[in-house]
Amino acid sequence: MEITNVTEYEAIAKQKLPKMVYDYYASGAEDQWTLAENRNAFTKILFRPRILIDVSNIDMTTTVLGFKLSMPIMIAPTAMQKMAHPEGEYATARAASAAGTIMTLSSWATSSVEEVASTGPGIRFFQLYVYKDRHVVAQLVRRAERAGFKAIALTVDTPRLGRREADIKNRFTLPPFLTLKNFEGLDLGKMDEASDSGLASYVAGQIDRSLSWKDVKWLQTITQLPILVKGVLTAEDARLSIQAGAAGIIVSNHGARQLDYVPATIMALEEVVKAAQGRVPVFLDGGVRRGTDVFKALALGASGIFIGRPVVFSLAAEGEAGVRKVLKMLREEFELTMALSGCRSLKEITRDHIVTEWDLPHPRIFPRL
Repeated sequence: MEITNVTEYEAIAKQKLPKMVYDYYASGAEDQWTLAENRNAFTKILFRPRILIDVSNIDMTTTVLGFKLSMPIMIAPTAMQKMAHPEGEYATARAASAAGTIMTLSSWATSSVEEVASTGPGIRFFQLYVYKDRHVVAQLVRRAERAGFKAIALTVDTPRLGRREADIKNRFTLPPFLTLKNFEGLDLGKMDEASDSGLASYVAGQIDRSLSWKDVKWLQTITQLPILVKGVLTAEDARLSIQAGAAGIIVSNHGARQLDYVPATIMALEEVVKAAQGRVPVFLDGGVRRGTDVFKALALGASGIFIGRPVVFSLAAEGEAGVRKVLKMLREEFELTMALSGCRSLKEITRDHIVTEWDLPHPRIFPRL
């Protein structure tokens, strides 16, 4: 069967992967309301296309923190990719590089920063969890810097792990033939069996619950790399991120895996953008499956978007070729959306190109789903 859109990879991944692994990638926290809402919220935004504009040339290029990208579609950090495919993060890194975009490597990757760097050239960011042992953190940041990573995406929404009931039921743990490669030499690379979720136990033992704004400042004393704060959902925290010296903000609810009943990221985006007032770029993470979703995020003020699950599902289905195809399909859909909306470059995408359910006093043009 020919794959014609990003979502179709999920069913293939479900067939191919062990239940424990598929559930780990696919599930969200508790009732999984936010998980569904991350997708559903995009249906509350409709287009106001402009016609009779010469769209024979469409320019999707952009710059992120000074790095030139072919498109505003980047790869979010997702953990333990070798559970999806033997090549794991290597395949993802090569696919991102071929597409001219950024890969963000998870702290909990099954390939190390050095291994990912060895795949060849590419713009890569490193996602950081702050461990209780700050020497571990400092060492990891230095290794990422030495390996040529260009920014740190600091995850700030995980002082404790969200309640992911599928992982509890499955007694999730990292398969024995894999390790969290960045921590291998520190005796932190293995995950013990647990009576619930092995990952939840690992986080409870290792990740620092006392993480606060002063640590964002501390991080800037140990690295020259720009810091993106990942996990912001409110105007208040957007302002505090900027005060703390963040170079950018990633609006994220951790793939709906942390606190359930937070808004979809596309719903939280505009509040954060308005608070940032153009001082730093704001990015969207969560729920993007179509080029139309990318356009909607940019129309609401995002400088770019990150995709997570589509990467691991396509990786499981077809390895590097699958990830390449996901990036290609999203790129082509986004280009088509731009053309049909009358936008020739990213700067031509404006708030006037969309109407949202919350814009209207009587939102009758929106079907009741």
